[in-house]
Formats: sequence, structure tokens, C-alpha cells
Amino acid sequence: MILHGLRMADDGQSINVRINKGKIDEVTPEPITEGSADLQLRFDNAMIFPGLINSHDHLDFNLFPQLGNRIYKNYTEWGAYIHQQYKSEINHVLRVPAPLRIRWGIYKNLLCGVTTVVNHGEPLALDDTLITVFEETHDLHSVGFEKLWWLKLNNPSKRHLPVAIHIGEGTDDVASTEIDSLIRWNKWRRPLIGIHAVAMNGTQASNFKGIVWCPESNYYLLNKTAPVHQLKQNTTILFGTDSTLTGNWNIWDHMAMARKTGLLTDEELYQSLNSNAAKVWQMNTGSISIGMNADLVIARRKDEVTRMRSFYGLTPADLLLVMHQGNIRLFDQELLPQLAPGLKGRGFSLIRIEKTYKYVEGNLGELMGQIHSYLPEFNFPLEFMDHQIF
Repeated sequence: MILHGLRMADDGQSINVRINKGKIDEVTPEPITEGSADLQLRFDNAMIFPGLINSHDHLDFNLFPQLGNRIYKNYTEWGAYIHQQYKSEINHVLRVPAPLRIRWGIYKNLLCGVTTVVNHGEPLALDDTLITVFEETHDLHSVGFEKLWWLKLNNPSKRHLPVAIHIGEGTDDVASTEIDSLIRWNKWRRPLIGIHAVAMNGTQASNFKGIVWCPESNYYLLNKTAPVHQLKQNTTILFGTDSTLTGNWNIWDHMAMARKTGLLTDEELYQSLNSNAAKVWQMNTGSISIGMNADLVIARRKDEVTRMRSFYGLTPADLLLVMHQGNIRLFDQELLPQLAPGLKGRGFSLIRIEKTYKYVEGNLGELMGQIHSYLPEFNFPLEFMDHQIF
């Protein structure tokens, strides 16, 4: 497959890209010689960027509404409150079988151009997913909720894995001191990837391989977020959405909130969603370069604004194509004439997002119907039109 006539989202460079066997085979500003077997896609006024990496989500928790009605001191206070005050609402959503909830969590990310999501929780052992669900981690929930966390932290059978853990999610002394406890108990100096880190300072951050910043979740619960402008001096900042318990489904809205804080530069925020995340998690993705997995997103470009403003101004409606390891998972209806010859035998759902029509792989209408049989009131952020086998 050859992609013609694109501009890089970050630096505006004009490029053409060849994809071969699921990987990026050639990237050049020069025209690429066309092979007879190559599918050709030509674009006009479009940008390309690496598929987004969402470094923190709970895939089975994305049918929940946001729960909570005030500002909390820390996550343990919030957790106790919602399980007391919203017990019936929680049980109502949990009636939906986990495989259905997880599949929607995957689609939620795909519709936004996420090609890799780091799931936090018990291993899901999924096969043939539309995007990469990264689980090569040793997940601990938190110091407050994980029983015997200090023993699990030093589990020798998982010594080769990075530890992903909610940490410092609060504004009180408890949130701060649990960070010190985690550092102190990390006897084998396991690589730590902290999630949230609202109460963290720069000295503490130096003990972490990375910090996943989830600003929308933080502001919803705590009315405060991690001081990533300070933490970035001592660790690597990644980006995450958390689930819809504490944020909306659309990662572009999370990014817009992050950008308004001014805590990271536009370039730093961009890298937290691709190259920096790939480096910390040790993934073969996150950049548009030869040998990398062909995890790519192409979107409409707005000429009247700067490159980064054009990128941060995107919505799911602006996405023209989402590719995962060389496989087209989502595309805009306007690309159908070019793509149709290469889609024979594959099933896609035609959906409407805002005023645009997209094709997304799989029978999304069937999934929505199954979920609605348990949660008829759930409002999906799209309209299903039809399922087609090409």
C-alpha cells in the first residue's frame, strides 16, 4: 500500500509512505514508484501522525457515566463514596457482560484514532483485536486498594515487567505519603509507571520511569492535576484518559483540556501520545519511520491555522483513515472509491459521527444492540447506519 500526498502533523513536512507486511517500508518526500500489487491512496490537504497511544484506560469501565458530585481529597474517598451512593447505578452497568463492555472500550479508542491502549487491570487475554491492547505490565491498582501491594510489587515471577500503579491521586497528605511508601518498598528497583501523580513532586518523580497524565479525570475528582511541568524534569510524561467513570469518551477533548493548562508545550503533549509512550512501554510504534508498525492516522488539515493548532483542533469527525499494523480499521466515506478494491470479503459498519460518515471494521450495530439489551438508556456517540460485507 502506498499513501500519497500527506503532511506530517508536527512539522508539516510533505511525505509519501509505503506500507509492506504491516510495517512502514518507505518514507520519503519524493514520489514513490508504484508497484502493480500496491493499493494506492491519494490525499489532498491531509495530515498524517502516528496512531495515538492511550497509556491508561480501564476498557471494561466505559459504559459508566461519570460518578461523583463534589470534589474529593483523594481516590479512596471518592471510591468509598460512589460505592455507597451509586451502588445501584454501578450494579446496573455491571449487568452487561464484560466481553461486551471491553469491546466497546476498544471501539471508543479506535473511533478517536487510538491504535494502542494500555489496559489497567486483570489481563484480558484478547485475540484479534482491532487495535493493540497492551498488557505487558505488572498491574497493581493502588496503595490504598491493592491488598498486600508491597508483596506483589516485589513478586519475583514478574520481575521483568514494568509496574503500572495508580499513585498520588489526591490533594492531601495521604496521597503524598503513599508515593514515598511505594518508593521505599520497591526493593528491587522495578521500573515504576505511576498513574495520575497529582500529589507528586519532582524528587519523587525521579524514582519513576514514567508518569501517565490524566488531566480530565484529575480535575473531575480533585479539581487539580499533576504538576507535569515540574515532573517532566525528572521523568517521562505519557497521556491517558482513564475510563468514563471520570471523563468523557473522546480523547481529543482530554487533549484540549491538557493543552489549556499550559503545563506541557504542544510538542511535549504530542510526544506523550506517541514517541515517549512507545519508548517507556517499549513498543514498536509511535513514530513514522522505517521498520515501525504501520499504526497511522490520516486526518483533514486546516490550512488557516498553525500545524499544532490544526492537530489539536481535530475531532473524530475529522479522521479520514485509521490504520493498525497495516490494516485499515476505520475510513471516511469519501475514501470508499479508492479503498473498495482492497476490502473484498471484509465486514465494515457504516456509522455517522457528527455530520460525517465513516466505515469502521466489524459489526458495531450488533454490539450496540447487545449492549442496549442490558442498558437501553446508554447513549452511544454515533449513529449506526448499516453493516456491509465488501
